[in-house]
Amino acid sequence: MNSGATWATVGGIYSDQKCAVCGSKFRDDHRKALKCPDHPEQTASKFRVKFPGVSCKRFQSYQDAKKTLNGWRYKRAEGTYDPRDYRKDQPLGFESLALKYLERKRGIASYRHIKNHLSKAINYWRGKNIKDIGYPELEDFLFQLPEKLAGKTKYNIMASLHAFWMWLKKRRVLRLDQIPEFPEVKFELGWRKIVGKDDQLQILDEVRRLAEPVNFKIWVGVKWLATYISIRPKEMLSIKEGYFNLDLGIVFIRNPKEKKAKAVPLLPEDIEIVKSLPKAILPRLYFFRHGPGLQGVKAGEPFGPRLFYKYWKRACKNLGIEGVDLYGGTKHSSATALRLHRSPEEIKRATMHSTNKAFDRYFQISLDDLREVYADTKVTPEKVSPEKGKLLKLQN
Repeated sequence: MNSGATWATVGGIYSDQKCAVCGSKFRDDHRKALKCPDHPEQTASKFRVKFPGVSCKRFQSYQDAKKTLNGWRYKRAEGTYDPRDYRKDQPLGFESLALKYLERKRGIASYRHIKNHLSKAINYWRGKNIKDIGYPELEDFLFQLPEKLAGKTKYNIMASLHAFWMWLKKRRVLRLDQIPEFPEVKFELGWRKIVGKDDQLQILDEVRRLAEPVNFKIWVGVKWLATYISIRPKEMLSIKEGYFNLDLGIVFIRNPKEKKAKAVPLLPEDIEIVKSLPKAILPRLYFFRHGPGLQGVKAGEPFGPRLFYKYWKRACKNLGIEGVDLYGGTKHSSATALRLHRSPEEIKRATMHSTNKAFDRYFQISLDDLREVYADTKVTPEKVSPEKGKLLKLQN
């Protein structure tokens, strides 16, 4: 750190104006003005401050320029001066940093949600210095979010912001002691309505009836959601032709929510379904894609995010089944039915929600066990005692 005599002379006040009499540059009298050394009655009316790390900052009064210069000198002496705080391009502005973060996240499965969450914060803080956003500002932001937003949604928004701040720490934009404490968001998850296996079977049959004239893979996708309870709807849509290894009977999920790739063992009937379909020339093509002849979409385009949901709801409406969404009617309903003949630990492993199991353990050890569990998502009446209810077999 510089001594008092040294730091007090760092930087200076200047002017682009010159003496109207002799054309000399104005000099700082270090009291109240910039003056011509030969004509002291001639003074500057516009000022700029130059300081290490900052090209210049302009002022309309000497007093404001002097106050700013002294403030910078003091911060430099105590070791808290950060030139990024005063640059015109606002390198520490919330908006510029958030947009850079979004560029890094582009292409991941959750990008749309992250962008939505950070956009709300960008609209609120704009170019505010990231170091000026602490717990009070985060709490105020949380408080002004629309009341109609669910508690889980608000929790997710704050989680996205926390991940953004952790990214800033990793990039050394901020130090650990500059990361703010985040407000706690409490919420209770709502219960999804589920269906029994007999109703699930009827819905799947109706989905097949509706989908076959349009695209057989619509039914395949919904059927797999009801069978492979480890795969979420968005993960299902992300499957590409090259993700299948039919020799091992596996489909790989490359970018799951768990952030670790996972291998899902396919049942023999589904391996045969994949083999029976025309094989794409390019492995990067999405498996669930539109074929030719459908109005409004191009052949080869991937299914939209709501296509499975749309056919599921149409099938439910035709059957008079109300209030059951795609997630609840497939994954949740199948997982619930498994409780009749599988342990909670087995079901947990089948959903692949455990974060303490490595990908290679699933791949090398557990595939046969998982395949057995997935086979039980299509249980037969003989496997269930009369006391526990009759569950019908899911068929192709």
